[in-house]
Amino acid sequence: MKTTYIQLSLSAVLLLGIYSCKKGEVASTDLEAYANTDSATAIVSDSVSSVATMKIKDKQFIKTADVNMEVKDVYEATVSIEKTVQDLGGFVTHSNLQSNVISEDTYNTSTDDAMLIKKYQTENTMQVRVPTEKLGELLVLINDKKLFLNSRTINAEDVTSNIKYAEMEGKRVKKTGENIDQLKANKDKVELDNDNMAEGNLQQLASMDTTDNIKYSTIDIYIKEPKLRIAEIAVTNTRNIDNKYKFNFIYDAKNAFVEGFYLIQKIAVGLITVWPLLLILAVVIYFLRKRKLTKLQTTKITE
Repeated sequence: MKTTYIQLSLSAVLLLGIYSCKKGEVASTDLEAYANTDSATAIVSDSVSSVATMKIKDKQFIKTADVNMEVKDVYEATVSIEKTVQDLGGFVTHSNLQSNVISEDTYNTSTDDAMLIKKYQTENTMQVRVPTEKLGELLVLINDKKLFLNSRTINAEDVTSNIKYAEMEGKRVKKTGENIDQLKANKDKVELDNDNMAEGNLQQLASMDTTDNIKYSTIDIYIKEPKLRIAEIAVTNTRNIDNKYKFNFIYDAKNAFVEGFYLIQKIAVGLITVWPLLLILAVVIYFLRKRKLTKLQTTKITE
């Protein structure tokens, strides 16, 4: 069973799908129906790579796209793209609009007022998903918003063989389940049945992921404005306010007098705290002076 589980894990990573069994099935008809969709419903435009609208009989693709471009107004373009995605039956999975401040300066215009000048550049990183048959149409509409296209990448991954292999794996898992059912009930049978069910669940999950990725294409979009924008924001003249309240002579003089009084008290308390040291110092000075006096008297007697 370990070998079987490893094989299943590999198939799940490759997004292999379509497992059908009595315990729960994801029918392959979903993928087949999508593969047979009339390709005429896809909008074909010379301005969009044929990869976006490609349809080949008996082939199934997972399509993705990456667009990097500059636009006149990032906010306006973001709103327009989000609305377009919604109108096409898709949805936005990520949108991160932000303004990167390049510089910020404040200029005083009067005693009380000032002007804050910000230079900034706006950008947005988006991820959207639309029905695959609408991918070409969305790319055309996004292209209309550009001032300059930095890059555009469109990928179509052929997953036909992966799906066929997953179908075979599904049949194998189903057959294994039938063989397990014929075994005598014991602890080993329970473990085998549990492992086989786990494989079946992973197959179903892989099938749902594959079906979803085939039906809906993922588009990563990065847009930014080519030039810096300037924002003028009226603010208060903080320098004048600081000067206004920076110094008050009467108040500061009063505080200085009080603080001086407290300083005298602290010095007095400090002297009281170190009275043993002062006492020792006084004794030392007394003996030094007495010794000096004795030397002087001895000198006079000698003379």
